[in-house]
Amino acid sequence: MASIRKEFSLPVSAERVWDVLRDFGAVHTRLAPGFVTDTKLDGNARIVTFANGSVAREELVTMDDAQRRLVYMIHSERLTHHNASAEVVPDGAGCRFIWTTDVLPNEIAPYISTQMDAGAEAMRKTLGG
Repeated sequence: MASIRKEFSLPVSAERVWDVLRDFGAVHTRLAPGFVTDTKLDGNARIVTFANGSVAREELVTMDDAQRRLVYMIHSERLTHHNASAEVVPDGAGCRFIWTTDVLPNEIAPYISTQMDAGAEAMRKTLGG
């Protein structure tokens, strides 16, 4: 199983970033606008439309306010496994954003990694990093 990790610093408080990240249905407006173009809530899931036109149904697994950690999974025809976590960790005056995805088949990992790079760049831009 491929495990992909993206980690970056942000010059804003962990509380502020967590407030944005935990708003599960507002990825397209608060967390990664431009990378995500639309989000619709459907029960415990969100239907996410990406700038490249792909659409994913991301199911919320865990939202832990104390740890500032969110976990979601994707079921799709292309993926036999997809589980991702995003965590916000205080770091001096700012914070660290840690985004990890475990995915199968392994062959899709380069695509997922490239998408995560684009998502991380959108988050840094939106959150002031």
